[in-house]
Amino acid sequence: MSIGAISPSSAIQPPARATPPVRGASPDAPAGPAVSGSDSTTNLTPQALALVSQLKARDTEVRQHEQAHLATAGGLATSGASYTYQRGPNGVDYAIGGEVHIDTSPGRTPQETIERARTIEAAALAPADPSGADRSVAAQAQQMELQARAELATQQVEQAAARLNGSGTASGDATKVRRAYESPPPATPRLDIFA
Repeated sequence: MSIGAISPSSAIQPPARATPPVRGASPDAPAGPAVSGSDSTTNLTPQALALVSQLKARDTEVRQHEQAHLATAGGLATSGASYTYQRGPNGVDYAIGGEVHIDTSPGRTPQETIERARTIEAAALAPADPSGADRSVAAQAQQMELQARAELATQQVEQAAARLNGSGTASGDATKVRRAYESPPPATPRLDIFA
């Protein structure tokens, strides 16, 4: 998800802290660092406070976005959410981007692939405001579901033809398709969803 105000690629330099003079120091002496109290925002400039407010809002939005992916992905999530952080002028790290890894490999059968594709699509579109990457993943899942549906239909037609004709050729083709689904892929496919 991209927000124009704050994004991982923008080089936002946090504004400097306001440094009031140390008590008891002479007016001619340079002002030293402020002694911080219990609240880390007490010595921040208005510009720094505004940036902290933006970072807090972005952090909340990113975490909700990634949790929506995780909650919907179920067993297809291969890890928890990981985040990209930016340190605010108050010294606190705020999440400004995130990702959830989801297993997008097909199932062992066309029906299992259809179910997995539906889960992947739902997980990609789970956040209130899906990003462009989320929509791309959803489109890939839809394509995977369509291919599995076509293979399932082909299997069903071949099985029906074999029953009607009593020949073994249609059955042999169905067996080839079933074996293709039962064999593991050469490499485990992965799809990363970035916020």
